[in-house]
Amino acid sequence: MPMRAKLLSELQAEQDYGVLLLTQIGGAPNELQMIVETAVYDEAAQGLRPRGAYAIRVLGVREHRATLGVFGTLKFLDEHPLLFHHNTPRTAVHFDGKAKSIYELVLDISQAYVSTFGRWRNIIDQHDDINNAMPLVDLLATGYGMLGTMPKPLAERISKVLAHHGVRATLSEDANFSATDEHGRSKFAKLLLIDTSYVIALDFSVDQVGAPR
Repeated sequence: MPMRAKLLSELQAEQDYGVLLLTQIGGAPNELQMIVETAVYDEAAQGLRPRGAYAIRVLGVREHRATLGVFGTLKFLDEHPLLFHHNTPRTAVHFDGKAKSIYELVLDISQAYVSTFGRWRNIIDQHDDINNAMPLVDLLATGYGMLGTMPKPLAERISKVLAHHGVRATLSEDANFSATDEHGRSKFAKLLLIDTSYVIALDFSVDQVGAPR
């Protein structure tokens, strides 16, 4: 069985847990190495019984937020809201017109952000998505301008919000966006999700550490 499949198989049952023991810089640029131990909850001992240990090599790291300790779920994903900033074209959103209630529009823009990214991204933390040259209320009060440059799925959702408030939206995608590099290899990032911790990178490889228990 491939080591990735073996790791995932040891984390499927209700009594299965994992422990993220270590995250460190790897031997190559933009590389991380993570050590994960799998375990089974032993009711008799009221504790975790170690099962296996794995080294996850993370190649081409783009973003990470990892917390050491016990976790319940581990997934390798190709699609997730966290990947929108890496795998979809940046799209400029220009607006023309004034909403009847600018404060309601601001609230709906915030709600569109939450609907797109859920708990994974915060509009306050992502400074590049929304134009921060001035407060959003003041920007929308001007009646025209660039609302921001953001991932395409968010831009499309916000354009509908603007239209709902009677404001015209114009979307302009990054013309240089490409899904592949000059050699035809995919540039799309992948996601390793460990509960609320995550690593976004070009690829992951899994190897077993030590003998199976």
